[in-house]
Amino acid sequence: MNDANFSAITSNLSYLMIDGFGLTIKLTVLCASAGLLLGTGLAVTRLYGSRWAQTLVSSYVNLVRSIPLILVIFWVYFLSPYIVAWAVDAPNPVQVNAYASALVTFSLFEACYYCEIIRAGVLAVPNGQAFAARALGLSGVQVFTSVILPQAIRHTAPILILQAIVLFQDVSLVYVLSLTDFVGAATQIAQQQNSIVEMYVFVALVYFIVCFLCTKGVRRLQHRLATR
Repeated sequence: MNDANFSAITSNLSYLMIDGFGLTIKLTVLCASAGLLLGTGLAVTRLYGSRWAQTLVSSYVNLVRSIPLILVIFWVYFLSPYIVAWAVDAPNPVQVNAYASALVTFSLFEACYYCEIIRAGVLAVPNGQAFAARALGLSGVQVFTSVILPQAIRHTAPILILQAIVLFQDVSLVYVLSLTDFVGAATQIAQQQNSIVEMYVFVALVYFIVCFLCTKGVRRLQHRLATR
């Protein structure tokens, strides 16, 4: 480290933070939002759907949560061209954009975890809340959307945020799809300017700072929720 040269970082800071880190944050926000929406739908199906729907969702959730994320990325990226070609009756595989593939992969993967988190939050709401709401004349949908779901999200908010932090770290796997995220941008510069050690130390430091600050925020949120 005595010969470390960090000029590669300072001279490419704009590319690293705007292009690379910007893509990482964008994918994290979009996939976390889509995963939460889809996961909520899966949780509702598991709780209130028909028996066959519950079995189907349960099988999907358990399957996806049992395999590595990198395998899901390869499945979607390499198999989706054939699935799309079959759906549109095309003679040859349809080229799929790597960015769109990453969005779909992470959204579907995170939905399984958000499904279990939301489901646990719903089950934690006392049954008396639903009985009281129905006694006031609310419909079943109104009871869930206005009474049960808000409380479930409030109870599980810290865990939901922690799952988003895990997603923020996992997004670095898009490097295998040749997308220029934060790690991908750093790797390009490291190889071009022979600054591998310096660049990866910088990347690790940025990830640590972001995750540490977010984790501290989650602890404060937990404390506030516990004192209410």
